[in-house]
Amino acid sequence: MRILAITNQKGGVGKTTTCVNLAASLAATKRRVLLIDLDPQGNATTGSGVDKSALKHTIYHVLIGEKTLDEVRVRPELSGFDVIPANRELAGAEVELVNELARETRLKQALAGIEPNYDYVLLDCPPALNLVTVNALTAAHAVMIPMQCEYYALEGLSDLVNTIKKVRAHLNATLEIEGLLRTMFDPRNMLSQQVSAQLIQHFGDKVYRTVIPRNIRLAEAPSYGLPVLHHDRTSKGAQAYLALAGEIINRRATNG
Repeated sequence: MRILAITNQKGGVGKTTTCVNLAASLAATKRRVLLIDLDPQGNATTGSGVDKSALKHTIYHVLIGEKTLDEVRVRPELSGFDVIPANRELAGAEVELVNELARETRLKQALAGIEPNYDYVLLDCPPALNLVTVNALTAAHAVMIPMQCEYYALEGLSDLVNTIKKVRAHLNATLEIEGLLRTMFDPRNMLSQQVSAQLIQHFGDKVYRTVIPRNIRLAEAPSYGLPVLHHDRTSKGAQAYLALAGEIINRRATNG
């Protein structure tokens, strides 16, 4: 089982879009996939086809120790993968866990019981460095960083790399950067090209070859509660995420 935290402290970079569409694309290759929504906005939950307002139990109840992942898991009809949903209740976990022992390892402990059931677990992190994000980084094997190739992107990236170093030093010694994913990419934009070149210069083969383009179908899909693969399989967005899934699987096969 490979656990990937999909995170960036900067919002609006395509993090949830990546989580939902990568989950669907990995599932399309017959991998067993679990998506865990760790953002109180619950966008990965609704984008996967789950009605967040109708939920009795969510990841919140797992983190505070009331439920197991098995008890909270749902299987959206069309998605092809399992979901641990989230809604606004998750915002309260921060306060409730603040005085608890081993509060940073709640998610890691919960995941220990389901290891044989999945090939990939994707963690959709909130766009903030809070206790929920720290739980994700403590539980994950590696971090995937979606980012737009724009002026402020590199600044935010250095903050995130420092955070990963701190988590590695204190909570999760084996945490690594899985890869950097260029999202909402417009090849006609000169700045995008320059930032992309800088990323490759700094991070080398950690930058995925696959680039996610700006794509109308990709933007539309969440309003239908569907990954883009099930909304329009022929779209550039769907094809890009299928390519990303293939790249991740091949990397894992190469690196063992």
